[in-house]
Amino acid sequence: MTFLRRFAGKRERSKCMTETPSWLRWAQEIEALAQTGLHYSQTDYDRQRYERLLQIAAEMIEVRGGGDPEQALRLFLEEPGYATPKVDVRGAVIRDGRILLVQEVSDGRWCLPGGWADVGETPSEMVVREVFEESGLEVKAERLVGVYDANRDAYPERFFHAYKLVFLCRELGGSLRGSNETLAAGFFGRDEIPPLSEQRTSTRHLADVWRCLADPNRPASFD
Repeated sequence: MTFLRRFAGKRERSKCMTETPSWLRWAQEIEALAQTGLHYSQTDYDRQRYERLLQIAAEMIEVRGGGDPEQALRLFLEEPGYATPKVDVRGAVIRDGRILLVQEVSDGRWCLPGGWADVGETPSEMVVREVFEESGLEVKAERLVGVYDANRDAYPERFFHAYKLVFLCRELGGSLRGSNETLAAGFFGRDEIPPLSEQRTSTRHLADVWRCLADPNRPASFD
């Protein structure tokens, strides 16, 4: 379950949203400023002011999103240091014109295999590992499809600002299976895509994968 789904469940979904809601963007900026301020603060007075900013951001989540401010504050405090976007990596694997998707345990919907980046690995190493862990397939990352601002999709991924990297991967071996995070894995044609876990994989991501396949010289998408 994503942070945003827990704390922003009351936002309108009837409108097609291409950007983060204003109230959520303001709360993100306040949280980031407070996190960075706490990292550099040198006096108790400064720390108290920045801690109060964290509380205000958490209270905004409660008032506008209907969430628990104490739980929000705990999550904020788990992110020490200079505030910077998180990174999510996804692998697109094609077999006979069909794309690999995995079914998420958390919501029962489907997405490109992937997850949060770990410290110490290159982007290509991360996506190779994630594809194997979630689908059982061994792959090689060969091309960058795009770098996306995950918070500006129709269904923002999380409260924390995140970038999403999608790689086109070549299948090397292995066998399809689920994992502790995925119920199943399978290949789907363009006209048979199951319901997507939009926070993880959007129709835009899939469309850009197909465009890359059609045009080997197409540059990577971004933003």
